[in-house]
Formats: sequence, C-alpha cells, structure tokens
Amino acid sequence: MKLWGGRFTKETNQLVHNFNASLSFDQKFYKQDINGSIAHVTMLAKQGILTTEERDSIIAGLKGIEADITSGALEFDEAQEDIHSFVEAVLIDRIGTVGKKLHTGRSRNDQVALDMRLYTRDEIDELDKLLYDLLKTIYNIMEANLTTYMPGFTHLQKAQPVTLAHHFGAYFEMFLRDRDRLKDIRKRMNYCPLGAGALAGTTYPLDRTYTAQLLSFDGPTRNSMDSVSDRDYLLETLSALSICMMHLSRFCEEIIIWNSNEYRFVDIDDSYSTGSSIMPQKKNPDIAELVRGKTGRVYGALTSLLTTMKGIPLAYNKDMQEDKEMTFDAIDTVKGCLALFTGMIATMKFNNDVMEASAKNGFTNATDAADYLVNHGVPFRDAHGIIGQLVLLCIEKDISLDELPLEDYKKISPVFEEDIYEAIRMQTCVERRNTIGAPGLAAMQEVLAVYKDYLNN
Repeated sequence: MKLWGGRFTKETNQLVHNFNASLSFDQKFYKQDINGSIAHVTMLAKQGILTTEERDSIIAGLKGIEADITSGALEFDEAQEDIHSFVEAVLIDRIGTVGKKLHTGRSRNDQVALDMRLYTRDEIDELDKLLYDLLKTIYNIMEANLTTYMPGFTHLQKAQPVTLAHHFGAYFEMFLRDRDRLKDIRKRMNYCPLGAGALAGTTYPLDRTYTAQLLSFDGPTRNSMDSVSDRDYLLETLSALSICMMHLSRFCEEIIIWNSNEYRFVDIDDSYSTGSSIMPQKKNPDIAELVRGKTGRVYGALTSLLTTMKGIPLAYNKDMQEDKEMTFDAIDTVKGCLALFTGMIATMKFNNDVMEASAKNGFTNATDAADYLVNHGVPFRDAHGIIGQLVLLCIEKDISLDELPLEDYKKISPVFEEDIYEAIRMQTCVERRNTIGAPGLAAMQEVLAVYKDYLNN
C-alpha cells in the first residue's frame, strides 16, 4: 500500500521503487515512529478529531506492532516504501478501517522530521552515558597516578616533566567539552515538528503544545517550513561527533606510540590486542588503530550531509532522505569507539619506571636547571646557554643531567652546588609547578576535586 497512489495510473517502476525506498535503513527508528504516532492520536482524541474508542484501538494496534517487531514476530516488508508506510499498512491490516485515520493532520514530512529528532535525542543520551563512563575511567587513572612522572612533549620531542595524571587530565578536559557540546545540541533541538504538515501546517485544530509535552519536548517548532526542512541539529551532532573522534584519534595515536617497543610506556591488555598471522612475537594495538582510522568515516558523514544540504531550497526535498544512513553509521561508529576505547584504557598497564627514566634521559629537567641558575643571580639568557652546553656534555657521555658529576657542572659554571641535584629531581620539577592547570600535586588535587564534583552531579 502506498500512501500517495491516488493520482497515479501506473505502478512505480521497480528500480525507481528500490532507489526511492528508505525502509531498509529507516526501520532503525521504528520505536520512535510508533511513539510519535501514539502521541499524535492521543492529541487527536483530545481535540475531538478522533473518538476515544478510535484512539484506544489505534494505540493498542501500534503497541502490538512495536512488540512484534521487537520480538522478531513481525518482519519488515520490503515492498513498503518506508517505516511510516509499513507501520500504517500493518495497522490497517490488523484493526481495519480505523487504522486509516492514523495519518489525520500530519504529513510524512513532519513525521520523519519528528522521528529523526526523537532518534537523535535518544542517541545523544546514549552517547552522554558513554562519555561519562570514559571520563570516570580517565578520572580513576588520574587519581592513581598523581606522582607517576613522565615526559611531556612538544613537536613529539621531550620537553618538560609532567605526571601521567596531568597528561590524562588534558583528555578529561577534551571529553568534558564533547559531553557539554552534545548536551547543548540536545537542548537546542528539543522542539517538536509534528503538526507542521507537509510545509504549511494543517486546517485541523491540532494542539501542538500538547503533542510536544507528550513527547517530552520543550515546545513546538515555530515555523512549519523550517520544521520539515531543518537538519541543523544533525549537522551539529555530526560536527560534535567529529570533534569527539578527533580527540579519540589523538589519544589513540599517543597510545600507539607509547605501546611501541621504543617507548614501552604502556602494555595494552591482551583482550584489546591482536597478533600477526606470520610473526609470532607481534602484539598489535589494533583497537587504537581502528579508532584512529574510523575518525575519517565520521568526518565523511559530516562533509556529506553539509554537501547534501547546501543547495536545497525550502521546504522538504527528497535529498534529505540521505541524512539517515550517514547519521546512523556515524553515531554507531562513535558509540562503538567510545565503549572499546574506555575498556582499552581501563585495562592498560602503565610502566611507571620506564616513563620516569624516559623523562630523565630526555633532559626534561633542563628548564629547571636553568631556573636554578636564574635563582642564583644568573641572567636567564646566560643560564639557557650554560644548560645547553651541559646537555651537549651529557649527550657525549650518554648520561642524564641527574648523573652528571658536580665537577662537570662547575667547569661550565661555578654557581652550581650540590643542591642542583635536588633542584632537577623529577619530583621537584613537577611539585614546584603548582599554579592551577599545572602538574604539581597540590594543583592536581584541586582540579581532581572539581572533576569528582562534576562526576557526582
């Protein structure tokens, strides 16, 4: 049964039907479609457009369809054009003529706009839970590693000593912003398009505010043309998900480097690693690599939908059907990546001694050695040159600044005394940095208290 066949004298060409149909993918939001229909007929009965008996019969039929789809007792009929046609056809088959009143006062244009908003809203809630779990996992790692010293990097070169807690804290901030972005999008999109009709509303006395309340929206949309043609909330969602994937990809890149034989900062758990079909010694960080790779897939969805929408005049056009598959795929991809990434870092082992030794051998305390001279009256520019000479000497001797004998220090500058070793100790270098945002213990404990309060509220 087609919802629009009355003015046509020929059957649709099968290839045209296949090209035009969307049931193969929009079946994904059958629950949202049915819930929207239940709210719609509830409102129609309230307004006297349907009788109470008609309402109850339609709602019972819709709930039965939902239950049967969920259980697998009812299979989707690919002869139907879309999920809306399928549900309505099954409803009429089950409850008779009264089922034909389901579509009173609405169009598939506002119906699909509603379904997509309901689906996206539900998925944002799921993404929010996954981001919370990731933030909680990062927090736990931070709390356990406030004194785990490691090199901080710029240009992928060892720069200054930090802690593992401080390094992970940077990602806590990133994913916190991701979570806030999605919450902001959810709030902005939470208006109900149902009742906008095809583009110009309807002559039926609908109570759109009541429908919005039934579906937990903040109110009805205010322009019927925008209601059926707006996909901004999807573009915003895909943009936010692209940024989130960028953060995951950066994190994965670091874990891949840290997991290498050259770094050995971390050991990825066997349950999140794979091997080689030919090289028995291999243990590959495939999950991290796949998350990094799938980032481009989500970027592609955003670029594709932006391109689709850029030339579409008001109001609804069939081009907009292209929003679904890419959005569904992007959301599923991000959900999978978040869940797997969280599990991977939760089970990852950190090689604390290796990280601290890397910080020492990478001269990350060189700036603190320069600060030592400045605190003893040496101009910074001179101190910078002195420490540069000492680093060259250490490279020649293949030792760290911590291991360089005091007499070698004094040969280059008589200002150095025995207390230089305390000044350049990893713990000292980190602990002296206690402004908010720095890696010092007091500063990090203050930030962790803020994070803990955030996670508990």
